[in-house]
This record gives sequence, C-alpha cells and structure tokens, in this order.
Amino acid sequence: MKVGILSYHFPPEPAFIPGSLAEELSARGHDVRVLTGFPDYPGGHVYPGWRQRWHHETHSQRLAVRRVPRYSGRAGSTGARMASYLSFAGSASLAARRFLGDVDVLYVFQLPATTFATAAVLRLLPKVPAVLHVQDVWARDGADEAGDDRWSARLGAAMTRIYRSAARVAVTAPSMRDLVVAAGADPGRVRLVLNWTDERIFHPATPSAAARQMVRRDDRCVVMHAGTIGARQGLETAVRAAAALDRTMDLVLVGSGADERRVRGLAAELSAENVRFLERRSPVDMPELYAAADYQLVMLRDLPELRGTVPAKLQAALSCAVPVVASAGGDTAELVERMRAGLSCPPEDWAALADRFWLAATIPPPARTEMGRRGREAYLREMSLPAGVDRIEGLLHEAAGQAPQAVGHPREDLA
Repeated sequence: MKVGILSYHFPPEPAFIPGSLAEELSARGHDVRVLTGFPDYPGGHVYPGWRQRWHHETHSQRLAVRRVPRYSGRAGSTGARMASYLSFAGSASLAARRFLGDVDVLYVFQLPATTFATAAVLRLLPKVPAVLHVQDVWARDGADEAGDDRWSARLGAAMTRIYRSAARVAVTAPSMRDLVVAAGADPGRVRLVLNWTDERIFHPATPSAAARQMVRRDDRCVVMHAGTIGARQGLETAVRAAAALDRTMDLVLVGSGADERRVRGLAAELSAENVRFLERRSPVDMPELYAAADYQLVMLRDLPELRGTVPAKLQAALSCAVPVVASAGGDTAELVERMRAGLSCPPEDWAALADRFWLAATIPPPARTEMGRRGREAYLREMSLPAGVDRIEGLLHEAAGQAPQAVGHPREDLA
C-alpha cells in the first residue's frame, strides 16, 4: 500500500512510535510518506543544524519525509501551545494535497497537538481513509490559565469530528476505548493497540559499577522513578511513603519537571534522607540505571482521564525485565497485576504505597527477578514493536478495504 503518516513529532525527536512504525512498514514493502514538523522537542527550539523552510523533503528507499514549518517556542502558556498547534495545522494542510493526495490510507499519531492538523487534512482528503492512533484524550493540558476552557472546547469539538470520520481508531489502553466512544467514535471501529517502547534502547542490561555507585548506597532495596516530575505523577505521595520507611528502602527520582521544586521541598521538610534526586539522564543511560535499582515506580494521580492511560515508563521497565511498583488506578494497575510483573496500590494513598514499598523490600531477589522475567515475556507477547505493527498494519488494510498479504517480517524474534 501507499501509507501516509501524519505526526506532530518525528525522529530525531524522541518520537519512536511513529518513527519505528514508518521504518517497519517500509521494511514490509509499503511505500510510506510522513508529514511532520521540524524537530524542536522538548526545548521548544529547532534543533541545531536544522532550519525551518518550506521545501524540505528527504527520501530513503520506500520512506519519504516532508517537514513543514510551525511556530516553535517554549510551551509556557496556552497561547504558545495553540500557536504551535494551529501553525502546524496550516502548514500541513497546504502540503497535504500534493504530498498525501494519492495514498491508500492515512495513519495519524493522534496527540492533542495534532488535532487541528488532522481535522484540516481529513477535510482536504475526504476520500482517504484514516486510522487514528490515539495517545491522549486529555485536551486540558495545563488548565490553570484564563482561556484554557475556550481552547479545550475547541480541541474537544475538533476531536469529536475526527473520531466520527476515522475509518479505524486505535487506543493505547483498554479503558481509553470508553473515553473515545464517549467523545464520538463509533464503537465498532475502535481497536486496542498497546504502545511499544524504543527497543533499540530499552532491553535487559547489566549495571556498570558507575551505575551502581550512582543508584545504590548500601544493600537496601532501591525503588526508582525515572521521568517527568509533574502534576500527573503526584510524586509527593511517593516521598511521604518513602519517608515512613527511612531505614528500609531508598527512593531515587531521576528526571525533572514542573513539580520538582515542590517535591524536593517536601523531602527536605520530612527529613527524608532516603529520598535522592538525580538529574535527567540520556535515554541510552537508563537501562543500566534500571538494572542497578530493584524496582521501577510508575505513578499516576487519581484523575478520571488517567485511568485510561498507560505511561510509557511501564513499557520501558517491562522491556528491561525490571519489576514494577505501580501507584495508579485503571489500566496501569490492571496490567501490572495481570502480568504478575510487580506490585500495585491505589493512587494518591501514601500509606498504601508505603505498605507496597515495605513488601517490595522483603521480597527476595530471586522472586524479584522472576517478576521481571514475567513482565518481559508479557511485553514481547502483547506490547512489542512486531506485535504493535502487526495490529496497525491490519487496521490499515481494513481501512483501505484491502485483504492483508502474507509478508516476511525482517526483524528477528526479540525474545
């Protein structure tokens, strides 16, 4: 098939889902065309060596990438975010007719940032069936500013239109199906496709001496949270839980975010000497740090929109064969329990999380290793790149009205 891909982010940005999908589909014999912007994530500035211009197109074998300009700037306000979203929509709509006009089917990596562009492209190409891979249905991104309600309403209306017009809608968590159906999607067109992680980076590793020195101080159990320290994670709960077990376990927080100062302040207020902070690290360093710890912590606050969310750090931990402690509700906790890949407790309950931390510390190392092994097996079976691309490819064939053909998969078995 001729497959179009519309994505707000694309490599060299850390956008491995659309990037690896494009590579895999082209390796399976499809002609793939990607319409995206110039790389500026996460800093909000175009990467060094790149310059935004109108005519920028690259080709490699069966893969073509067209980049269009968009407003780049730090997303510190609703106005700045919406300027970026709308400018990308305008540029994408100008390029779409020529670049994507003759594709058989369009795949959309659907974030709130892509919504206006998706609506514009689908209006321009009404005969091209679309498969939406919905990553987030939460349009209220940073809803503390005046004017956010107005923009949320516009995003919500646009999402409803594209859900109704899509030939297929893929969701990344079981409960997300209910959210997109409530937002207008036809239930008969919605399918589950769990996200994969960047498997070139996240795989089982052996910790180096440097990684051990960075993560561990003694033989106590180490629970690590790696990633954003923000409003969605609610890491104050983890700090309170760890402070109650200051002689039993260590909590290591790797990363940064908008709530970092608040979380650090709480740790100091509680005199939680077993809570330590490490600066954000390159993704390529993380598997060794994962291996140096005993568990990875997955935190989500108790918000309705997060119950249908599976954070990317869960797939990364499972792929690395590391057991998990999940302080979350909904699908995240259900997956951890069903896979028998770790421990879980309700979100935003520090006493319950302290109990899980204590239990995690008492579980002997061989049992921890077995939990990690079960998680890795479940990841390969249900979440891996080959499994995910198989499902997406099937949806693309369904949307285009074509019967899937038997093709050889070039990748070796990841197990």
